[in-house]
Amino acid sequence: MPMSVNTNKSALIALQNLSATNEKLEQVQSRINTGLRVANAKDNAAVYAIAQKQRADFSSLSAVKMSLDRATSITDVALTAGQQISDILVQMREKVVGASEDSASQTTRKAFDDEYQTLLKAISQFAASAEFDGVSVLNGTLTADLNFLANSDGDSYIALTPQDFTISGANIDLDGTNLTGTTSATKAVLATLDLAIGKITASLAEMGAQSKQIEKHVTFVTKLQDVLESGIGNLVDADIAKESARLQSLQVQQQLGAQALSIANSQPQVILQLFRGG
Repeated sequence: MPMSVNTNKSALIALQNLSATNEKLEQVQSRINTGLRVANAKDNAAVYAIAQKQRADFSSLSAVKMSLDRATSITDVALTAGQQISDILVQMREKVVGASEDSASQTTRKAFDDEYQTLLKAISQFAASAEFDGVSVLNGTLTADLNFLANSDGDSYIALTPQDFTISGANIDLDGTNLTGTTSATKAVLATLDLAIGKITASLAEMGAQSKQIEKHVTFVTKLQDVLESGIGNLVDADIAKESARLQSLQVQQQLGAQALSIANSQPQVILQLFRGG
């Protein structure tokens, strides 16, 4: 290549090559530092737009899962208390049957009634305390279904139906009953109690089915999040092993480019030496 004192073409070419290498090196270092091949729209506008949409869906699903996790906790608390109440009703039946015998003395009936009243109070306590995050589905205060998010668009829900497990509610309806009356009165209590056991069993079955539905949907949402996260990674994540190999190669190219630029910059000195020699 002809040498010129006005324009050092070799130096310009060497500088362009070194600048290109430095730009690639900066890009590779950024990918290694962030772990992302596409960190912003400048890297790849189309891929970045798709990834952002997937990130938005993932974030929305996080809200769905939070709602379903809350539903799970509310249902778990209600089922635990409800099963305890069901067991108590079975224990109460034993007391009622004992007190309904024609031969039972008033003292015996009073003893059975004392235990019966204690169990009634326990039901009231369980129904009142079965609460999570300020929500109870057993104390009879809620009449409409509780709806929890089912999709990322916020237009689909999973319902949890409130129940009334209080002693004065329609399911149990034993408030004010006792076992100290006549045999026929005690047998009437037994009939009401048997109805209560049947209704509570049916209510628990309904809650159990809804709990299972919530559980399955939590599993579905979790798997969907995993798929989205993997998909986002496939779109934007950098191949660290590949980028590390490129980094080493570019570092060598950078060193060689710097040497080439140095040599090119020294060429005008050769011309000066020729003049000095002359």
